[in-house]
Amino acid sequence: MKILTIAVPSYNSEAYLDRCMESLLVGGEDVEILIVDDGSTDRTPEIADEYERKYPGIVRAIHQPNGGHGDAVTTGLYAAAGVYYKVVDSDDRLDSASFLKVIDFLKETVEQSGQLDMLISNFIYDKQELPEEKRKVIDYRKMLPTGRYFTWAETGKFQTGHYLLMHAVIYRTEMLRGMNLRLPKHTFYVDNIYVYEPLPYVKTMYYLDVNLYRYYIGRDDQSVNVEVMKKRIDQQDRVNRIMFDYMDLEDIEDTKVRSYMYDYLQIMCTVTSSYYALIGTEDARKKKDALWSYMKEKNPGMWRKLRYSLQGIVLNLPGKFGRGVVRRGFKVANRVFGFN
Repeated sequence: MKILTIAVPSYNSEAYLDRCMESLLVGGEDVEILIVDDGSTDRTPEIADEYERKYPGIVRAIHQPNGGHGDAVTTGLYAAAGVYYKVVDSDDRLDSASFLKVIDFLKETVEQSGQLDMLISNFIYDKQELPEEKRKVIDYRKMLPTGRYFTWAETGKFQTGHYLLMHAVIYRTEMLRGMNLRLPKHTFYVDNIYVYEPLPYVKTMYYLDVNLYRYYIGRDDQSVNVEVMKKRIDQQDRVNRIMFDYMDLEDIEDTKVRSYMYDYLQIMCTVTSSYYALIGTEDARKKKDALWSYMKEKNPGMWRKLRYSLQGIVLNLPGKFGRGVVRRGFKVANRVFGFN
């Protein structure tokens, strides 16, 4: 039995796949590594096959026509043999010492027949131009209990910049399959959907205070690069709408889950609206207004909560002054949290 399946969505990843794989192979026989080659046109397919030959029983190479990051994550999920499931992008890596602690904890959980739905750990913004001691660590010490299992009722208020991203979570595989999680094809930024949609199904959590995931930031062509995101704003807008349409949050009985999902959705609206402000054209302003109008028409109750929150009011300040406020806020947030 595999304790953990790690899916590695890989598209034209020949330049950095080896570095990623070296960090994952530390897990040994307890781990299954699925390299999902998403229609690569470079040497990624050959590299994946070589790892499968070299590490039979640990590495599997899956080749598919290009469907985008989300499709590769979905493929990995429904091919997984592990009790738990994690996604590690091919240009990122795991910290070896922390990874071993995670494996030991998950083994103990499985052996004790514990019903753990989500394991949370820290991640690092791995900016290569910064010395190690200056790289930003995102932890959850002030928000989550440590050293024990807990439920949503025991969580605190998540701090700005410390929300749960894909890098921080490991989900129970059968929980994701049971809710029929499937991410949209040919769409960027679906990692937000991956974290968001399972949350109402998560009942039991554990926070392991280790710096597991090293999230690489710095390539000019990276999807989170500011200029790249401005060019792909339509993708961000689409994901924003998918998340808004996912469910009526007022139907969630657990107030903590409902509150957190509203906060997460507010972040998505903030990011989308901020990039429209950064673009600064009249067309971008109209598209931002169209997004908020869409949400108002689809679900007036949810729209009202988002629109008349502090962030919603700021994001919808009129004219050049309003767009200037949003742009300045974005730049300050980027300096403080180092997310780009």
